[in-house]
Amino acid sequence: MVTSLPNLLTLSRIVVIPLLVGTFYLVGPLWHWVACALFALAAVTDYFDGYLARRQNIVSSFGRFLDPIADKLLVAAVLLMLTGFDRLGQWSVLPALVILLREILVSGLREYLAELRVGLPVSRLAKWKTAIQMAALTALLVGDAAPPWLPTQSVGVLCLWLAAVLTLITGWDYLRAGLTHMTGSQNGV
Repeated sequence: MVTSLPNLLTLSRIVVIPLLVGTFYLVGPLWHWVACALFALAAVTDYFDGYLARRQNIVSSFGRFLDPIADKLLVAAVLLMLTGFDRLGQWSVLPALVILLREILVSGLREYLAELRVGLPVSRLAKWKTAIQMAALTALLVGDAAPPWLPTQSVGVLCLWLAAVLTLITGWDYLRAGLTHMTGSQNGV
């Protein structure tokens, strides 16, 4: 069911990436706001695709496969573009790096565990991490294009650091759960 509404919403997150990337090459504060709007809409689809799939009972293998990939592609593209266009300070690149590395780790872990037919469900804390991460990137996309009285850049950086902390915690939780299956130990690490 590739053409179901939840799957189309998931695919829209991938389709929006080139448009989002393109906004970085256009000059003026308007394009920061356009990037913000595109990203915010894409982030909202992350909630609604899963919600609709469960509500309409049309959860598909394609959707379960593509949803986390779409999320990671979107986040990675924005983090790389913000870094490449010097819209993240030197210290803010560190939480961005933590987020990217954790995503790669968890993807590899999920792939390995899938071979063992072991699922790695998304934790509630990981959902909070994602929400804070999406808020951070939304704010950082606007950055200094916001009115001076609106500390968008500072809020974005603060949320990015908070997301990185949650990323470390949830990454460790996932790794510990995965190591239980890798080592055969029921006590974790």
